[in-house]
Amino acid sequence: MVSRPAHPRPHGALAHCMRFALLALAFNAATAGASDSASKAATEVIRPAPAAQALPPASLPAGPPRRAELGQERPSPETARFADWVVDSRDNQDMPFMIIDKVGARVLMFDASGRLQGSAAALLGLARGDDSTPGIGEREISNILPAERTTPAGRFVASLDRDTRGQELLWVDYNTALALHRVVKGKPSEQRAQRLDSATPADNRVSYGCINVPAAFYDSFVSPAFKTTSGVVYILPETRTAQQVFGSYEVGHRPAPTANVMDIRQAESAASIGR
Repeated sequence: MVSRPAHPRPHGALAHCMRFALLALAFNAATAGASDSASKAATEVIRPAPAAQALPPASLPAGPPRRAELGQERPSPETARFADWVVDSRDNQDMPFMIIDKVGARVLMFDASGRLQGSAAALLGLARGDDSTPGIGEREISNILPAERTTPAGRFVASLDRDTRGQELLWVDYNTALALHRVVKGKPSEQRAQRLDSATPADNRVSYGCINVPAAFYDSFVSPAFKTTSGVVYILPETRTAQQVFGSYEVGHRPAPTANVMDIRQAESAASIGR
């Protein structure tokens, strides 16, 4: 899995990210045809992450099964089962965590113990798929085809930061410029705000890969959760199973432990956030 490195960030990665942010801003200005739209639109970070790697099941803690506390939320059965797995396996390593359900186009924010804090609709990459086109980050935005604009599946250690214009966002994977942020205005024809408010997820695929969420949800749940700590973002697959991507299992039917992945992930998480 990919995890975002701690400060200080690599100079080359920062310069590369700024290049693509500026390209996106220029593209919005040119297509919108109005300087006012360009000045108000937040930066769309467009470089997708690499393909997620499948993991074996994590080593299991002792004791009875543990489950996520969903309150009145009724997520998809797949999302609910996955949330239970995160809590039961302790895969989040005592950090707040977020689950992004691409099929349902929803984001769920949990505290470190697995209690749901809030949920919202989300805008995702235009193209369906769980992988990124190799080398896509090196190309001009005008050369990125619609079929290549995916939101990749995977497990990421994420942290808050600022884009090139000072707007706060959640870096899901800094080195590959995959971020979650408040919904951007984008091109008028995209109608991003209207897509978030629609009754179904059918029109929620529109971005270059980043996750757009309502500003109120970001300000109320995302920013506070990550303000003083890193957290784990799980982007669920849509062309593979969660077990293939994460090594998850159905709580209540725990498999026999096959690998001490928890120790490995704990070391990776500590290295990435300086714990």
